[in-house]
Amino acid sequence: MTAPDTHPGPEAPSGRPRALVTGPTAGIGRSFAVQLAARGHDLVLVARDEARLASLAEELDRRFGTDVEVLAADLTDRAQLARVEARLAATERPVDVLVNNAGFGLKGRFGDNDVEAETAMLEVLVVAVVRLSHAALGAMAARGHGAVLNVSSVAAFLPRGTYSAAKAYVNRFGSWASAEYRDRGVTVTTLCPGFVRTEFHERMGVGRGSAPAWMWLDADDLVAEALDDLDAGRALSVPSRRYRALVRLARLVPDRALLRLQGLGRR
Repeated sequence: MTAPDTHPGPEAPSGRPRALVTGPTAGIGRSFAVQLAARGHDLVLVARDEARLASLAEELDRRFGTDVEVLAADLTDRAQLARVEARLAATERPVDVLVNNAGFGLKGRFGDNDVEAETAMLEVLVVAVVRLSHAALGAMAARGHGAVLNVSSVAAFLPRGTYSAAKAYVNRFGSWASAEYRDRGVTVTTLCPGFVRTEFHERMGVGRGSAPAWMWLDADDLVAEALDDLDAGRALSVPSRRYRALVRLARLVPDRALLRLQGLGRR
């Protein structure tokens, strides 16, 4: 395990690819960290909780012999976010794969939520994704290779308040970036999961009964499929046939009808 460092040392002699994953201590992010380590990637892990990062780093080192840098950072804090940007832009021990996974949701309606909480969510879901992608894409394009995977949501296809709006931004950004950077050797994949059995909904205070059992996905299966799509250079990754069908339907149904179906979304 490597201590947090925004000025890393020389390229590791192993020449192994390196991935930076935000929000890796639980759920989808943890699965990305584990599966990338199993594939032979060294890692840079970014989250607020340094103790959980260290524990995961030790586990990955023990199981896979992974060289792991832990970088504790709150992505709502621009100074701390800048440290992560600097790591992505570094020419020594370069990052080959960026997984923008960190995120959270708010249970309440927009007008009932504290505006600072709404702003913090936007900072993580949009601003951090933009700034980290900017740093990574610049460095990767200069080297002529690399990959970015941004975790969005099927909510991006639905009119569901600020979370949905933020994820719609990630989708449109990813669609453009995929086309813009492909000829420069860099792929950009946008992952749109639905309900996943992780801590995400529990932290929001949303129980498993909020959606039918068939809508809940396994995080490990989802990530395995997403990594296959990343390898294939696909611009959009929607896991499972059922969610791909839902996305196709959502694209066909006007927003006005979707709003009626879901009780006007989150106002």
